[in-house]
Amino acid sequence: MSITLEQAEEHLKAWLNAELSVTTGQSYKIGSRELTRANLAQIRERVTYWRKEVERLQYLKRNGRLPKKVRRYIPIDL
Repeated sequence: MSITLEQAEEHLKAWLNAELSVTTGQSYKIGSRELTRANLAQIRERVTYWRKEVERLQYLKRNGRLPKKVRRYIPIDL
């Protein structure tokens, strides 16, 4: 399944909104009920992932291809 740029941007926006919600209060209690929101570290990981995915798809849209990966190898004499 491939994700479109619009879908990736929507996911990024949702995770940014989740991060904003968590920063206003990690947990709260009303009467005998308690709500604990998601872990901020996990949310930040997902924000980073979706931000990179949006950048990758924007590059693909602009250039018609994905960027080439550069790999370096060091020969080792065994």
